[in-house]
Amino acid sequence: MSENATLTRRSVVKMLGAASVALPIARLAHASGMANGSAHEAASGKPGSLRFKGMKAPDLQDPKAMARVSVGSRLGYQGTGGTDKVSDLSYHAFFKTGDEVPGPDGSTVVAGGYYDIEGKPIMDLSVEGEKRQFFSDCPDGMALLQPIDGVDKEALGVKGNPVFAVVQFEYTSRNLAKNDMYGHLPSPIAVLTFDQDPDTGHLKLVRYANVPTASSHGLWITCGASRSPWNTHLSSEEYPSDAFAPYPERFRAFIANLYGDRDAIDDPEKANPYLYNHIPEVTVNADGTGSIKKHYCLGRISHELVQVCPDERTVLMGDDHTNGGAFVFVADRPRDLSSGTLYAAHWEQVSGKGPGKGKLSWNRLGHAMSDEIEHLAKTLKATDIMDVMVKEPAEEGFTKIVYAGNENWVRVKPGMEKAAAFLETHRFAALRGASLGFTKWEGTTVNGADKVAYVAMSYIQGPMVDGTSDIHVEGPKAGAVYALKLEGGQHDAFGDPIDSEWMPVTMEGVEALTGKDLDEADDLGNLADPDRVANPDNIKYSEDMRTLFVSEDSGLHVNNFMWAYNVDDRSCTRVLSAPSGAESTGLQSVDNINGWTYIMSNFQHPGDWESPLHDKVKDTLEPLIDQNYKNRYAAEVGYIAGMPAAR
Repeated sequence: MSENATLTRRSVVKMLGAASVALPIARLAHASGMANGSAHEAASGKPGSLRFKGMKAPDLQDPKAMARVSVGSRLGYQGTGGTDKVSDLSYHAFFKTGDEVPGPDGSTVVAGGYYDIEGKPIMDLSVEGEKRQFFSDCPDGMALLQPIDGVDKEALGVKGNPVFAVVQFEYTSRNLAKNDMYGHLPSPIAVLTFDQDPDTGHLKLVRYANVPTASSHGLWITCGASRSPWNTHLSSEEYPSDAFAPYPERFRAFIANLYGDRDAIDDPEKANPYLYNHIPEVTVNADGTGSIKKHYCLGRISHELVQVCPDERTVLMGDDHTNGGAFVFVADRPRDLSSGTLYAAHWEQVSGKGPGKGKLSWNRLGHAMSDEIEHLAKTLKATDIMDVMVKEPAEEGFTKIVYAGNENWVRVKPGMEKAAAFLETHRFAALRGASLGFTKWEGTTVNGADKVAYVAMSYIQGPMVDGTSDIHVEGPKAGAVYALKLEGGQHDAFGDPIDSEWMPVTMEGVEALTGKDLDEADDLGNLADPDRVANPDNIKYSEDMRTLFVSEDSGLHVNNFMWAYNVDDRSCTRVLSAPSGAESTGLQSVDNINGWTYIMSNFQHPGDWESPLHDKVKDTLEPLIDQNYKNRYAAEVGYIAGMPAAR
């Protein structure tokens, strides 16, 4: 995700008929109707017996495929009696943003629509005579949930199985006057109610309910998300404003739009950056509504998403920042993120070749409860917590660190270590010896059976390659997925034991998931090899398929792709192509919901043209993108369909 508002945004399962892909779990046990209505023979086999057959990247021989979601991949599996079967995959959408969809109590609502702190629609008045509600072109994190008890199907209009999901919208690219709107609006988040066909697994949207955000002071730039082991939606907030600097216009505009009052930016209780860049958790109720509780004790960083390990206590976190860190939170109690201990990693170089390899050791930043950090956020100013100088001071007690790529001299005020750890997390982690040199640590996911985590490093550049951090690797700029070995028995830098069996101890680039920069653009304009992953972002792992799914947010590929990587044979195949200029988002793999497995997939900002990347295709594709996606104001929430039934 771009940290600069002026930059563009880019910087299998049983899916019958909805935005999901459906694949067999451990065995496939009965015939299933496919998305096109045909029947497929039931299959049986071991996990890992499924194989994706990849698709070619679309090109200008078929411009329509470049201007929409394109799925030309297939799934091979073993059918009854050992017969080999192949299933064609396709893409289906629940809605385009801006569509009117069924809301609560027979109403209709605008999908992806924006609301202020009181739940009132935020209107785009930028062009006289064209007033309309703002809606997002950037759906992002999504969590399809396990069934919830106590549902009144009739009240929800569900005939089959009631299934819920939560989807969040990161930002909107522009207003009607075509002015940049990145980060200017409070991020909406909604509960989707689906009617799941028990015979086909098809998901039909029957209800869309916005989640009130007043309890969490609104949400800002919600990006990636995950489903917790206890069946809630773990959201995120990116790109913290520096509380020691003048607040950027995007934050000021966000506050004004959130409260419906331009004067709110002068109210320190409202225009308070310490209330943002935390972890919102959405709980879905049996009536299809949702509530939010924001957790303030997981560190104030550029949260891309969090992934809870199988112990239901250890939380691995992405820090989508140019000078970001590796952070882990260990909760005091399972299934409860309201208190725990925060750690930041130090990288010890083992190899600098390619994306490199390192050992990770952990610095304890502090222990806290969410409520106490929220109280500190409301009552403290930045200058109450620490002294920060941009030039070396004459006074003693200051330590030089690198913050956001710049030298700072920092001194924590007496008694303010806890506030510094949880509200000025990047500066405090650097003071404690953590390595703040990772460049855009994005998605994080866990392979529980092998005790391996996977993280997407979107771009490998800047402090990872220029000698200004602890990390000294070669690249590529096209990024890589890293594998992190997880172990117990670890101690922090003070020698105290870490109460987790899931701490990352090594970190190494995965060769098959490492991008390849091109010396010059190819015939289509790609600046990285289109037959390899470039700038990975969303990643999710399926335990039953033993497959890692990777979606791109690339400024080096003309179209962004989704890939499937088998962790056993290390094969990597292209599964989906997003519209040109769009980022592939909302990725989620869910192994079993009422006997069906799903992979969810959205995209955002189609036609987000960059030069020179899109110079060779823009004239051809722009009218097609405009026609498909409401003049580039819309995007889709959907899934890959066409998989055999899982039982």
